[in-house]
Amino acid sequence: MRIVGGTFGGRRFSPPARIPARPTTEVAKEGLFNILDNAMDIEGIKTLDIFAGTGSISYELASRGAEDLTIIERDPLTIDFIKKTAKELGIDDKMNIVRSDVFKFLKQSTEQYNFIFADPPYALQNIDELPILIFEKNMLLPGGIFVLEHTTQHDYQQHPRFQRMKNYGTLVFTFFTQPNE
Repeated sequence: MRIVGGTFGGRRFSPPARIPARPTTEVAKEGLFNILDNAMDIEGIKTLDIFAGTGSISYELASRGAEDLTIIERDPLTIDFIKKTAKELGIDDKMNIVRSDVFKFLKQSTEQYNFIFADPPYALQNIDELPILIFEKNMLLPGGIFVLEHTTQHDYQQHPRFQRMKNYGTLVFTFFTQPNE
C-alpha cells in the first residue's frame, strides 16, 4: 500500500496479512483525494475515520495537513499496525486511536468533525444507519463532508444531505455535506 499524495506521498507500508481489512485501492484513493482537495482545505482540519482498517485514509489526511485525526477500529492487531505506522510517520501525536464498535462510538460521541470517512465491511447489514446516525448526532461541522465507501448495491441519492457519488468499478464513494450556517 502507498500514500498517494501530500508530505508522505510515495511512502509505502505493508500491513500484516492477518489483518482483517480491505484497503481502499490506490486508484480510488487518488480519485477521492482529488475530489476532496477541490472541495475543502484539509490543512488543520479535525477528522473521523470509522471502520479504519489499516488507517490508510487517515495517513492520507495527515499527509495533507489534517491536525486532529480520530480513528475507530475494533481489531487489536489492526490497531497495533496503525499505531506503529503513525509512529513511523511521526504523526502519532495527531492521532486519537479508539478501539470500539463503530455504532457504539457514534451513539455516544458528542464531537463534531470537518471530515468523516466510513469504509465499513461491504456485507455490513446496517450500513444504511451510518448517514442517519451521523446527521442525527450532528457530527459534521458546518461545511463538513462525510464520505461513505460502499458497493453499487446501495444508493443514497435520496438522502437530504446527499451531494454526489463517484464510482470506481464496484466501489462507490457517496459524499454528504453539512450546509454552512
